[in-house]
Amino acid sequence: MGSTDGQGDEKPVHEVAVDGFWMDKSEVTNEQFDKFVRATGYVTVAERKPNAEDFPGVPPDKLVAGSIVFSPPEVVGSLRDHMQWWEYLAGANWRHPEGPKSTISGREKHPVVHVCWFDAMAYCKWAGKRLPTEAEWEFAARGGLTNAPYVWGAEQNPGGKHLANIWQGRFPKENTLNDAHHFTAPVGSYPSNGYGLSDMAGNVWEWCSDWYRPDYYAELAAAGGVARNPQGPSSSFDPIEPTEKKRVHRGGSFLCCDQYCTRYMIGTRGKGEVRTASNHVGFRCVKPAAQKKT
Repeated sequence: MGSTDGQGDEKPVHEVAVDGFWMDKSEVTNEQFDKFVRATGYVTVAERKPNAEDFPGVPPDKLVAGSIVFSPPEVVGSLRDHMQWWEYLAGANWRHPEGPKSTISGREKHPVVHVCWFDAMAYCKWAGKRLPTEAEWEFAARGGLTNAPYVWGAEQNPGGKHLANIWQGRFPKENTLNDAHHFTAPVGSYPSNGYGLSDMAGNVWEWCSDWYRPDYYAELAAAGGVARNPQGPSSSFDPIEPTEKKRVHRGGSFLCCDQYCTRYMIGTRGKGEVRTASNHVGFRCVKPAAQKKT
């Protein structure tokens, strides 16, 4: 588990064993999430007005329901400043991925987005499943391959074919759309991996159950031996934003590219604040092997 190809927190490579489990073939779709909402009346965090106590000093008129949407700037500065291309849009949520004037009509088979960690957990509970641990997610993503940098093998574009929905062109201004997808793609648009799972790289980031810490892999490696069913650290810590509670993201998204984020490569890691949603984060579920596959 882990990689030598990423940005630091995926090191060192270490040995892990996981018990058997079933994983959803694809990311949870808008169609599936809609069934959950209709059955339960659930309201996502992005659809709720933010609590004033969670945002001290923010004017009341700014405390409106919404979410974070990719919005490329007119002028691009350093790629180290990711705030350049993100915008909080009132009315953006899973039903309106790019803001209140957008819709999921015709995108029923696309992965649901604008779901925070708590939203994903609520869906999993309703479906009789759960979020995968980070170790389970990586085991599944590898599809039986060993030490491969990509979920499909050794080359990024074998035979010149794009095998994941990621960014082509100069990020964040120019997307050449060589894969024909500007944002999300319908699940299963690309070949499945060795375990029959689609979109384990690109399309949308996927929530895992684990707290995020950049030093967790070093902790497992220092313990020696094989880590059996690791559940992640007991608490969250991100030195870049030490006050924020974060869980692990995996798999990269349609915004990943060679110039900025190569975390669609297997073994690399992402992270997200647990109540924060955006238009490039979704999820999929797992269940123990003892349960009947659905």
